[in-house]
Amino acid sequence: MNKYFSIGDKVYDLTEKYPIIIDFLVSKGLDNIKNEIMRKTIGKTISLETALKVKGFDVNEVERQIVSLIEDSSFDLSSGLAETFKKNDGDLKISGILPCPIRVQLLESLDKWLVENDIKADYELQAASMGLDWLREKMLGSSAKELSDIYLSAGFSLFFDNEVMGEHLKNNVFSNVISVSRFNKCFDNKEIDLKDPKNQYTIIGVVPAIFMVNTALLGDRQFPKSWADLLKPEFENTIALPMSDLDLFNAVLLGIYKEYGEEGVKKLGKGLLKSMHPAQMIKEGGKRKVSQAPIITVMPYFFTWMAKEGSDLKPVWPDDGAIISPIFLITKAGAGEKTKALANYLFSKEMGNVMSANGKFPSTHPQVDNLLSDEQRFLWMGWDFIYNNDIGKLLKQTEQMFYSGIEER
Repeated sequence: MNKYFSIGDKVYDLTEKYPIIIDFLVSKGLDNIKNEIMRKTIGKTISLETALKVKGFDVNEVERQIVSLIEDSSFDLSSGLAETFKKNDGDLKISGILPCPIRVQLLESLDKWLVENDIKADYELQAASMGLDWLREKMLGSSAKELSDIYLSAGFSLFFDNEVMGEHLKNNVFSNVISVSRFNKCFDNKEIDLKDPKNQYTIIGVVPAIFMVNTALLGDRQFPKSWADLLKPEFENTIALPMSDLDLFNAVLLGIYKEYGEEGVKKLGKGLLKSMHPAQMIKEGGKRKVSQAPIITVMPYFFTWMAKEGSDLKPVWPDDGAIISPIFLITKAGAGEKTKALANYLFSKEMGNVMSANGKFPSTHPQVDNLLSDEQRFLWMGWDFIYNNDIGKLLKQTEQMFYSGIEER
């Protein structure tokens, strides 16, 4: 028995109280809870204990892992549940997705600010695990007037899809309302500049992709220290990639393509062993004798805290830089004062600290200490590359390259 929940609690109640564990339970095979409707129906009828026993898991061990996840994620147990949806005929509308581990903290900070500033806002800010299809469907065919005032999303698949955003961007429907002379030193230096030269997008933070190496399975292979190392023949059929985390997976594909071209993406495909959720990898990958266990797992930087000190799993921040999936913010051009105020709050030091400290999603705000060393650099494709390519089309092409690499091995 623990102080947070009972194993007899219904899955729905548990995930409502601790949304951060949704991805963890999905990694255990409870795929239905990825669907919000299924989670609210089936999840209300089945207990955590029953669900785990059906899947054949050690209930006590999984309970211990969930407790560790709750405690180590800095979840604010006193703050209650932040709503995904809020509709009160507000002054403005916000739509988008938020990184799962810090979604609750971000929404609670947002709600507090809206109350303090007497601003009513309608928002729908889903967890990234829910995907983007729901938002894409809403945006397809929408007129400029029907669009939300502010959109938030990680990755490239939504904002750089010509079918969804193309005409709106060409018609200058969106504009950057954030006024800042320089970004955080991590993202504004001689090696990287995340400021959009066309002044349409603002990047408020990033999801860095690093990798974890299972040293117990490495054998006589040289320890991998860079993305280039992952493309070597000795690592074929040994790598777990975050294919279910589409935003990060797309960023990795684009990053590899930018640096190593089509051949590099194919080599990454040859390296694929399986797609695993990071929590699942850390549970299984740390064992010395696991059938089909990956030697290398590409994952968000956030999940490195889950590896126990002294284990066989060693986190690696690549020497050539962590590939990043940017968290974009876009605002309608001609935004009113309330919209501008909210956009600036989303980029504020306060929100930046929530992202950086609680979730290891480094902020671009210049006053935030991301607690990163000078050696922890980033691999960014650059705005020239973005604006000189049809990113939506290129995403489909790189995916084809990746799968052709799998077929060639």
